[in-house]
Amino acid sequence: MPATDMPPARVSTPASKVPEITLVFWVAKLLTTGMGETTWDALDIAFDQVIAVAVTGTLFVLAMVLQFVRRTYEPWTYWFAIVMVSVFGTTVADLVHNDLGVPYTVSTGVLLVLVLAAFALWYRVEGTLSIHAVTTRRRETFYWVAVLLTFALGTAAGDWTASTLHLGYLPSGILFGVLFLLPALAYRFLGANAIACFWMSYVLTRPFGASFADWFGGPPGRGGLALGMDRTAIVLTVLIVGVVAFLAITKVDRPAALDGAGSGNTAG
Repeated sequence: MPATDMPPARVSTPASKVPEITLVFWVAKLLTTGMGETTWDALDIAFDQVIAVAVTGTLFVLAMVLQFVRRTYEPWTYWFAIVMVSVFGTTVADLVHNDLGVPYTVSTGVLLVLVLAAFALWYRVEGTLSIHAVTTRRRETFYWVAVLLTFALGTAAGDWTASTLHLGYLPSGILFGVLFLLPALAYRFLGANAIACFWMSYVLTRPFGASFADWFGGPPGRGGLALGMDRTAIVLTVLIVGVVAFLAITKVDRPAALDGAGSGNTAG
């Protein structure tokens, strides 16, 4: 058969630098949300705020550099970046409220608009919000900007329900836990868009996990068990290390290379 008559070859693109979505992914994500919340609170209590911000900011930049210089997904690097986004996202949201005096209602609304704008720009430029298509530097940049904003939004939203609406930590955690499950149910039983459902649940992991972490470590005056933010952060860190070690050993979340023709429509 002449070369011109050969069927077109299936062109593959590099594997995504974001892990496959499994049950363990959601467990790790929820643990990091709680760990980020309690770690910043513990640092803010134990150290001068300037020092705490400098440390978390430096580690955040380091984590981003390590993630971006890698050419493939690596569990320890990726989850270190997620942890530092969690801590730094909490830092930003708390400083906006505590130091600048911005009400949680306002910060939650502004951050929601920023998150929606980030997704809109990402989709306009790339034509997809699929994490399976995070195979270029530009898409990776869009991804991490969206992740950072969702963490900050979730922090503000959790504090808004717990403080401004006076629900307290535990009722807030239950509320966000129910909301977290709704997109999965909509996808499973109603055939809702997979990418949209993924990102809705992803955003809600932050207030869901952080509310329960605050409930364990926070003061009784706000409905907490007063186990201590530092102790809660340490326990969550140990659990995260165990989960990431499991992922690194089993490689159950290693992303597969994409079919070039379908990369734009891959589900989240």
